[in-house]
Amino acid sequence: MMRAYEMMIIIDGDVDDPQAQAWMKTVTDGVTAAGGELHGKIDWWGKRPFAYEINKKTSGYYMVADVLAPPGALDELERALRLADDIVRQLLIRLPEAEAERRGMALSAA
Repeated sequence: MMRAYEMMIIIDGDVDDPQAQAWMKTVTDGVTAAGGELHGKIDWWGKRPFAYEINKKTSGYYMVADVLAPPGALDELERALRLADDIVRQLLIRLPEAEAERRGMALSAA
């Protein structure tokens, strides 16, 4: 059984742009290794200023990914992101069935 998730990651704004974009491959590889798959492409927002300082940082690179994965499969990836020095914030949420269906992820998630 696959579930639909949305993962948002904010990368430290002090890293170089190519290094920040390399995190997209890291996330893709982590999802695949966990037995999941990306739904579509990773949405790269680029470098954006924060509304308020986070850990004395004023900006970061944003990326959002829609993921289909078995329950609990992304725990190790989430842990690795929490421990990574380049990651300012990360959030993984399970999408409600109605939202997964709206995004076209319901057939695979069911």
